[in-house]
Amino acid sequence: MYQRSLKRCEKTSAGRDISNLAGQGESRCGFNLSMSTAVTDLIPHRPPFLFVDEIVAETADSLTARRTWRAEEDFYKGHYPTAPITPGVLLCESVFQTGALFMAKQALAAGAKPGEGVPLLAKISDVRFRSPIYPGDTILIEVKKKEVMGAFTMMNGSIKKADGTRVLTVEFAVAWKTPEGGATASAAAASAQQQQ
Repeated sequence: MYQRSLKRCEKTSAGRDISNLAGQGESRCGFNLSMSTAVTDLIPHRPPFLFVDEIVAETADSLTARRTWRAEEDFYKGHYPTAPITPGVLLCESVFQTGALFMAKQALAAGAKPGEGVPLLAKISDVRFRSPIYPGDTILIEVKKKEVMGAFTMMNGSIKKADGTRVLTVEFAVAWKTPEGGATASAAAASAQQQQ
């Protein structure tokens, strides 16, 4: 799917060939062309709703990812157009996607097959915003497992700027589930991905 989006992006960029930008982290369509397949192999999120670029560190109880917010992303056109800032809800989503990456790695370690199940957000609490993020900022997103209660994993999430400035903290819970029709949908998605 990412390859199809990239091809469409290449064709619709005012006739300019942007394929040479892959690997440089640039885009004319708002996609991160250097996005890591380590990310897209683990979670179902795809551009334009993928807010994690790469995994940078992990332990048994935590995972850290990186994201650079690019000025050409569409939401900046409407979120304070004369003084764009990154919407808080998208910052939270980047934490939740990092949590999904952590959960996917946990599921694989426990013997699950790739594409078997998806992360479902179950609870959000105590979100605190401390510093805005602007186009061009790079953030580090960290999630830490607090405890597991039944099918739910309770986590703490945080975002810091590259210079260490605290941006956001949040507590949340995630469940790893196979949604109704999920087995068929997962098999179809895996088959489609193999055909690309």
